[in-house]
Amino acid sequence: MSTKNTLNGTNVFESTLGGLTVRGKAHGLSAWFVLALRLVIGFAFLYSGAEKVLNGFAAGGYLTNVAAANGNPLEAMFAWMAASPWFVEFVNVAVPYGEVAIGLGLMAGLLTRLAAFFGALMMLLFYFGNWDMAHGFINSDFMYMLVFLSVAAFGAGRILGLDAYVEGYEIGGQPLLERYPRLGYLLG
Repeated sequence: MSTKNTLNGTNVFESTLGGLTVRGKAHGLSAWFVLALRLVIGFAFLYSGAEKVLNGFAAGGYLTNVAAANGNPLEAMFAWMAASPWFVEFVNVAVPYGEVAIGLGLMAGLLTRLAAFFGALMMLLFYFGNWDMAHGFINSDFMYMLVFLSVAAFGAGRILGLDAYVEGYEIGGQPLLERYPRLGYLLG
């Protein structure tokens, strides 16, 4: 996959994947909408995680009952998760505190791509956990996953976020991202 940035006064983006190239020209307001996506999904996760931390959270019942009741293709995996006490305890901590960390990262625009990756992964697991084909394969979990992936793809942490400052931080006169380009997978 390749991505080409064209900076000739227009907001043009292009990407090639599997021999297919797509091009687009974004409207000037696109940055505001990308920022809004980052802040809204960040707030939603921060709120959801904080509510679980403050009010308690137990995943055992969900893991035990959800997959067996809905024809889930990952039923065996969810059954294993529910039958493994150490995994249930891990999920009891990882979900609420993970949601808080993802929400804070997105709200601040810090380590945005890392936060969005884990948010998308969490939504993928929720997608299979909440499996329901009554209205097709697209549901709110799937849509939230796409929002996280969009936030990551557009480098939303560079729009009024701390990632822009971290990426520009200089070490030995060289910007951090230039010196360590792989950080671009975490920041942005």
